[in-house]
Amino acid sequence: MQALIEVILPVFLVLGFGYVAVWWQWFSQAGVDGLMTFTQKFAIPCLLFTAISRLDLGQSFDLRLLASFYIGALSGFLLGLFGARLIFDRSWEDAVAIGFCCLFSNSVLLGLPIMERAYGPEALAANFAIIAVHSPFCYGVGITVMEVVKARGAVAGPRIVVKVLKAMFSNTLIMGVALGFAVNLSGVALPGPVNDALDLMVRAALPAALFGLGGVLVQYRPEGDLRVILYVCAISLVAHPAITYGLGLLMGLPVGGVRSAVVTAAMAPGVNAYIFANIYGNAKRVAASSVLLSTALTVVTAWVWLQILP
Repeated sequence: MQALIEVILPVFLVLGFGYVAVWWQWFSQAGVDGLMTFTQKFAIPCLLFTAISRLDLGQSFDLRLLASFYIGALSGFLLGLFGARLIFDRSWEDAVAIGFCCLFSNSVLLGLPIMERAYGPEALAANFAIIAVHSPFCYGVGITVMEVVKARGAVAGPRIVVKVLKAMFSNTLIMGVALGFAVNLSGVALPGPVNDALDLMVRAALPAALFGLGGVLVQYRPEGDLRVILYVCAISLVAHPAITYGLGLLMGLPVGGVRSAVVTAAMAPGVNAYIFANIYGNAKRVAASSVLLSTALTVVTAWVWLQILP
């Protein structure tokens, strides 16, 4: 119970403040859009850039860490994909969008603040290693499978490659990660004022993003498709972290790595899950409602996982 009160509730209170502020019209939807633009295109890329540029790459990028998390994520995607198709009789396009909801956990806006409050800032190195690969992996899987499904046997190879690369290199989060790697590997030392300016941006990133996420969630209304939505929540909040936890222990991943991998895996689907569904026009209601309901459920499920973790 102490973890729930001291670690998880403060994170969700900030998110809740954003939700209530927009719901009661104390903060406009246009203001939320501007805040999310600031956090997602500027502040969070600065956060990822500084984190990756200062990481000890040899220690942080443990193959066991990445394998346990991403095998779990891919398992969640397949469970979502085939469950939506075979259990709920959705179209293949809907099934891919639903699978993407089960694949894309909210690794930054929820995973980082909960991990930091639970285990301290020094525990975040493994989280950043996971995040460095997260968007390229998830969008690569989601877009590739969706384009193959839409092609229905037609030759779509070059088009798929172009779409995947465009999605990756137009994403400011990925650009922040890439520039962080460039600085880290080159050994270039940034001037002191630049580092200080980046640190100021970093301090604003997570609180502003959490408040903005609460405002964004006001737009989503849980409507219909309840069985499918609950299925997505079960895979995202239970199956993915359970598979990751089992694999981490099986592979002998150190305790710190297990914590980072499981906490990240246990987060609700991010808003990117709805964005992906909206891009393709498939399962939008399921995606929006899944993001909203699973984010609320994370208050409880994250606490449970923190009790289970060593």
